[in-house]
Amino acid sequence: MPSNEPARRQDLYPPIEPHASGMLDLDGRHRMYWEESGNPAGIPVVFLHGGPGAGAAPAHRRFFDPAAFRIVIFDQRGAGRSTPHGSIEDNTTPHLVADIEALRRARGIESWIVFGGSWGSTLALAYAQLHPGRVRALVMRGIFMSRKAELDWFLDGARHVFPEAWRAFSGFLPPSERGDVLGSYLARLVDPDPAVHMPAARAWSTYEGSCSTLMPSPETVASFGEDAKALGLARIEAHYFAHGSFLREGQLLDEVDRIRHVPATIVQGRYDMVCPVISADDLARAWPEARYVVVPDAGHSAMEPGIRAALVDAMERLKR
Repeated sequence: MPSNEPARRQDLYPPIEPHASGMLDLDGRHRMYWEESGNPAGIPVVFLHGGPGAGAAPAHRRFFDPAAFRIVIFDQRGAGRSTPHGSIEDNTTPHLVADIEALRRARGIESWIVFGGSWGSTLALAYAQLHPGRVRALVMRGIFMSRKAELDWFLDGARHVFPEAWRAFSGFLPPSERGDVLGSYLARLVDPDPAVHMPAARAWSTYEGSCSTLMPSPETVASFGEDAKALGLARIEAHYFAHGSFLREGQLLDEVDRIRHVPATIVQGRYDMVCPVISADDLARAWPEARYVVVPDAGHSAMEPGIRAALVDAMERLKR
């Protein structure tokens, strides 16, 4: 018997271009790139990219129906097109949360849907818990709450599944420095000499890209190895990881009661090796009102087919 339920869109919308963009001065040093696309009178949604430090990309506009949504995308401090690129000065989670609020006010938006994956889910939770009245709904993917166990997994635990990628990552360092992988990488990444920081950035970023998809994806690994993306991602990510992402251990899970009234969807790849499913499961157990979707044949990347479909479906539901 045919179903009466409307067919759900299963993939991304066609490419679109922004109709407005600019640079928002944050503090006299940092300037933040922002853009808007879609329907200027539509439902506002803000996209929070991963990393920290990875930057946004044109494909990120395509999760949203441009006829229904006012799509706001920006590059976080030091990332992507924001300047100065790769800067870790005055770059902390509280700064990024304040930047989201500054952008909301600058664009004249009362409240918006917050959409973020990986580090973007961390930032979405931190922002929503501080400004719940500004959040219409949350859509989060590849949950990362920056707890010590999650950081340890990235730096060491993933070798149990990706030993080749981890050997290249750890083997970049001399044997005498492998007892403190994070500290040794950070020392190189903050060195002002490109001959020192760029090889370290490429090694770090390529490791993450190698672990991001269920099936091998040379295109993904290559994109992570591009100089601009590698430097922003590796330097800022190592800086945040060295400081526990400027969050109290367990803070985002402990304070989930602040936002349990907010409609939320959690999308998680079963075989996510960058942000393993246990974090999404912990969040879903603490937040039973949230809709929790585990994609059975996906890893970490937002561009995995099953992840794409689940995220687009989550946004379609919010249209209705």
